[in-house]
Amino acid sequence: MSTIVEILVNGLASGAVYALIALGFVVIFKATEVINFAHTSLLLAGGYLVAVLHDDIGFAGAVLAGVAATAVLATLVELVVLRRVRTGGHATLSIVTIGVDIVLTVELTRRIGTEVLPLGDPWGDRVVRIGDVTIAQTRIAAFAVAVAVIAAFLLAFRFTSWGVAMRAAAENRRTAALMGVRLGRVSAGAWAVAGALAALAALFMCVFPTPGLDRTTSLAALKALPAAVLGGIDSTTGALVGGVLIGITEAAVVGYQNDVALFGGGFAEIAPYLLMTVVLLARPAGLFGTREPARV
Repeated sequence: MSTIVEILVNGLASGAVYALIALGFVVIFKATEVINFAHTSLLLAGGYLVAVLHDDIGFAGAVLAGVAATAVLATLVELVVLRRVRTGGHATLSIVTIGVDIVLTVELTRRIGTEVLPLGDPWGDRVVRIGDVTIAQTRIAAFAVAVAVIAAFLLAFRFTSWGVAMRAAAENRRTAALMGVRLGRVSAGAWAVAGALAALAALFMCVFPTPGLDRTTSLAALKALPAAVLGGIDSTTGALVGGVLIGITEAAVVGYQNDVALFGGGFAEIAPYLLMTVVLLARPAGLFGTREPARV
């Protein structure tokens, strides 16, 4: 029983972090209909900034600076790169983000090298014991922060003018523009929010039990893409549910990999993509995705 509880707790904590990353994919897609493949390199950039700044300005200051700087970087990608691509459609812009991802990842991995960079978090390797269940404090902090941030985002998405404008743009961009919605501002705001979410998620991906930030961190963050896709790439609710499903699936595979022959070494790395494939076979638009009407 204690093993099951630990798996659920760890799965919920990592799932909340994946949901933060998946929300970044969804926010940009809802605002621009572009899948941002550079999202994981933005996450790596945010984590790197926290790692190099925490000795000078403290952990809290480094987190604030990293979140703000990554939001600015994401906005610059949208303003300087994507808006200058005037030919082609959304598929072309998605391909452009692959190029941006390569440029950012190469530069960041060059700076990181073979080092593992600590982020200076205050929790360390401390754990909380409740009966036979052992929970890392970092897991508790990750879950609490992710829930608070996601709740704040959903409230802003529902009740602020920015959220109304984004929902209008997601419903029908031409009609929204005719009604006075400034699509450029909506797009820039979406990229800024996605960058901030990525930087915050990087913090909890690189703390205990992970040794720190290294050049493979962005690859680990790619597990959030299946979360966004299986939940529905245009659904904020789907991002949350998808993140939790991926987190629990990964935790279950890791927890039982020694007891189930199928769960050999490395199976946890492909489990999110396998789950995504199974869901998409049954629901091609994802669990909460919008089905596009088609005339036949």
